[in-house]
Amino acid sequence: MKPPGWYRGTTAEGHRGRMGAGPAVRSVADVIEVQELTKRYGVVAAVQDVSFRLEPGVVHGFIGPNGAGKSTTMRMMVGLDRPASGRCLIDGRPYRELDAPMRKLGALLDVQAIHPGRSGRNHLRILARTHGIAARRADELLEMVGLADAADRRVRGYSLGMRQRLGLAAALLGDPAALLLDEPANGMDPDGIIWIRSLLRSLAREGRAILVSSHLMGELAQTADRLIVLGRGRVLADAPVVELISRNATRTVRTRTDRPGTLEKLLREHDAAVALHPGGTLEVIGMTADDVAVLAHRNGILLYENVTVPASLEDAYLALTQNHARHLAGGSPQ
Repeated sequence: MKPPGWYRGTTAEGHRGRMGAGPAVRSVADVIEVQELTKRYGVVAAVQDVSFRLEPGVVHGFIGPNGAGKSTTMRMMVGLDRPASGRCLIDGRPYRELDAPMRKLGALLDVQAIHPGRSGRNHLRILARTHGIAARRADELLEMVGLADAADRRVRGYSLGMRQRLGLAAALLGDPAALLLDEPANGMDPDGIIWIRSLLRSLAREGRAILVSSHLMGELAQTADRLIVLGRGRVLADAPVVELISRNATRTVRTRTDRPGTLEKLLREHDAAVALHPGGTLEVIGMTADDVAVLAHRNGILLYENVTVPASLEDAYLALTQNHARHLAGGSPQ
């Protein structure tokens, strides 16, 4: 498989493109703006007054507990669900009113929404015909996503990871200025997850606005520039990754000693929060590693380990959403 961005092909109109066919991606400032979207299912408000804007050249992570309203929001953005109020504008117009929507916004929302009896190649070619895109574009993208050898196999025989790759190819078919991706790494093996990370970063460098939902906090920490966090249908945060972590997660000190009980008592006397783990390891909040070392030294306590554990995106996410999880049963909206 060639690395993302390898192809420098031409469109049906003959223009050079960067991610396969299509002209160089123009500025996409204000291409997508979500304005106070609200959606109800009976008495349940799945989404409430959700607003955000997708910036050009930025990977926006879209996260939240199950039932937070992420998938519902994304479906409303492309007209698959009708909001009770609010709107999403793409170049100043709703998705339903766009003349060639695949050239404005590429979407991967449900990898199962592909006719199982079609081959991967025919699936892309049929989509291409709806927008006057040359058939060779399908072949170019199948090679780019690593499905060239499976292009003529029926989709019913594809693994989940292969369907994700086909869905990504479909989203890129019109060389859009923006992408909307719902859990694109679901079902991918480790190589596939790394590939998607590289692909998204490459697409953002071309100036595209990207919104990607995921439960893989470690991946988003490496991929996303900005995070939009939903909880119970509302926006809890919309901030750069580093800022969100620094505001919502606490650094801890991990220390290991030959006298854990004694050190634990001393730390608590100095108003530190302490958790004693099996093996004598202490997790300390409220003191720096230097402070712990000085305290141990003054009391003749030997330290085998004493390190600062950086705050993680997962820690920040859990702190931010702990009171906003919606425990749902059945097929409630996501």
